[in-house]
Amino acid sequence: MINRRDFLTSATAAAALSALGIPPAAIAADRIKLGNARDFSFDDLIARARTLAQTAYKAQAAAPREILEKIDYEAHGKIKFDTGHALFANGPGQFAVTFFHLGRFFQSPVHMHVVTGNGAAAKAREIVYDESYFDMPADSPARQLPKGSGFAGFRFQESRSGDQSKLDWRKNDWVAFLGASYFRAIGDLYQYGLSARGIAIDVAQAGKAEEFPNFTHFYFETPAEGSNTVTLYALLDGPSIAGAYKFVMTRSTGVIMDIDTALFLRRDIARFGIAPLTSMYWFSETVKGTGADWRPEVHDSDGLAIWNGAGEHLWRPLNNPPRTTASAFGDNNPRGFGLLQRDRNFDHYQDGVRYEDRPSLWVEPQQGWGEGAVQLIEIPTDDEIHDNVVAMWVPHAPAVAGNSYRLSYRLHWLHDEPFPTPLARCVATRLGNGGQPGQARPQNVRKFMVEFKGAPLEQLPFGVKPEAVLSASRGSFSYVFTEAVPNGVAGHWRAQFDLTVDGDAPTEIRLYLRLKDKTLSETWLYQYFPFKTGKPY
Repeated sequence: MINRRDFLTSATAAAALSALGIPPAAIAADRIKLGNARDFSFDDLIARARTLAQTAYKAQAAAPREILEKIDYEAHGKIKFDTGHALFANGPGQFAVTFFHLGRFFQSPVHMHVVTGNGAAAKAREIVYDESYFDMPADSPARQLPKGSGFAGFRFQESRSGDQSKLDWRKNDWVAFLGASYFRAIGDLYQYGLSARGIAIDVAQAGKAEEFPNFTHFYFETPAEGSNTVTLYALLDGPSIAGAYKFVMTRSTGVIMDIDTALFLRRDIARFGIAPLTSMYWFSETVKGTGADWRPEVHDSDGLAIWNGAGEHLWRPLNNPPRTTASAFGDNNPRGFGLLQRDRNFDHYQDGVRYEDRPSLWVEPQQGWGEGAVQLIEIPTDDEIHDNVVAMWVPHAPAVAGNSYRLSYRLHWLHDEPFPTPLARCVATRLGNGGQPGQARPQNVRKFMVEFKGAPLEQLPFGVKPEAVLSASRGSFSYVFTEAVPNGVAGHWRAQFDLTVDGDAPTEIRLYLRLKDKTLSETWLYQYFPFKTGKPY
């Protein structure tokens, strides 16, 4: 009798692999169990998604819920994948694949497949779940799951060919897919932070519940030896949509993902979010709290950056608003957008989880996306455990049942945006009570201090000040001036102004610096919620 742990070392398995044109050693040492071989191509996966969208949605069969509910946060944390069973643990390629176990918070099973061969000879074989792939306590409720229950997600581990004393591939990973269509990668500062999604449907849409389609199947292309690139395919399915994705992911300085997707709508979607990014913003230097937390700042991202189709660079600091808000930045063929973490100073966070090292994530369309808007959703939060910010592209044309979309874009997971403006950039936004020191503080007046830094400001002649160009959707400005920040740093300036506004409706503010007819900075945008009874929201 062949032990399951030695399944792929058997003569039968070796012969099957050889018949597919794969050296048995390429996968044999991974010690995983594979299903039958089936033809595979991305075109076939697209056709499968198109067919799915023409039929009624049917959720994937799941393991018994009563068992999954027992695998809570604590129990799930005790289940560790044994890297001796990792896909490609001994090659080919640099990066082994390990898998996440199902549990209370990840109940939807995901089918994993390995693809071997090329072109018409490509074959996919499912990786069959077996509890022996995981180290778990003898009394773990996971041992009660039926055979073949499936996996929750996966990770690509760091390179096996790197310096293992500095970065052990068994303990370090660089990309992870887990939960619905969520995925994330580390940046060039070796930290996880915000997430991306395959698609976002009806986020914060009045009268509608948000929908979370699932990646139900993944296909791992057998990599070339020595390559720092991996290729992955995914099938998406949900009540309103079906789709096929191709990810070509490169691990170099940070992570670059080239994504090609075909999407098919089952039914109308009110807010159809393409290339959605999801992050956490609790508070920063912008609006100081009242002792809710001991740290100076807590956020994975501090702003939304947009490089629009007209070539203008925009910076919108994030808010923790008093109520859920949706902001739209209309555009035609955007050049890119992203949620960034610009503040890289540890002293501004004072936290061992290293918020200052969280990656920025930039979306670069690979062909014209036409007319639409970058939409920013901000949801109130009183803790750092909630992702409360979503940024995405929403096409102008209605997303109605029967529509299909073919899109490609590149994701850059880095410490900064990949195409920064040559102009001065906003580095801080600070709010305080309006008015002047030594005088009674007037009601309904807020003081803003917006800091910019960059080469155009370094080049200003001595004694010359830039002009603050301001506008607002409502309210009036006073005490407007600019000055060099008194820290001795060349090219570091700030604009100061008071805004007087009545009522509690939000006010949109726009600011940039110029000298005569020359623009010196990117454009700062801000959504201000007037404070009540003399206190900020």
